[in-house]
Amino acid sequence: MSNIMAEYEAVTGQLMRRVYVGLREDNLDPQDVVALACELLDWFHCTDAVLEVVERNPAEVTPAEMTALARRVLDDVGFDPGFDLAPERLEMLRAALRIVARDLPTRGIEGEPEIEILEDWFPVGAGVRLADGERLNWGGPVLPTMCDDPAMALTSLAIMIQESLLERTWQLWPVCPWHDLGVHGSERDGAAVWWCVGDGGHMLAPVGELARALGRRRPE
Repeated sequence: MSNIMAEYEAVTGQLMRRVYVGLREDNLDPQDVVALACELLDWFHCTDAVLEVVERNPAEVTPAEMTALARRVLDDVGFDPGFDLAPERLEMLRAALRIVARDLPTRGIEGEPEIEILEDWFPVGAGVRLADGERLNWGGPVLPTMCDDPAMALTSLAIMIQESLLERTWQLWPVCPWHDLGVHGSERDGAAVWWCVGDGGHMLAPVGELARALGRRRPE
């Protein structure tokens, strides 16, 4: 990457973060929005929102209009606040892990797992570290964008843990006791479940309730 491009990305990155924080805290500085739009325009990001910000006099733009324009500019460039600027995502992921962890003893895994932010990945995501130190992040980490919805966060985390354990041990988990098939983390009707494809497909258990399901009689 050239020094010029690196400098551009550093400047625009800082401006995008400032605009996002301003929106989040209801303390948006219009000059930050204008500066960001100008930087983007210099590098041929000629979206309607960018052009409108650059062409209009900031003094004549109402706060509500500037807020809407700022959101559109960030959307146009695909800005993602990650975990650091949107800490509620990390809290949602930790809550999801507490649910998935209830299923881990059925795999012989004890202890309390932890979410681990993987700073060396791009984009930055999250993996899991088990109590014995084993790290689970096979197939790539859980990304911040997966943590804007509880069901998506829970499903994504369950899938990552399942695939990581399969890669390490070559043993299917969980397994449907009625069809002897490996089940998969899946989102069904807005809920994270362990799904079996046997007999046309059925839910083995909601994620977090696997132990109870494995001790249950086969459904009629």
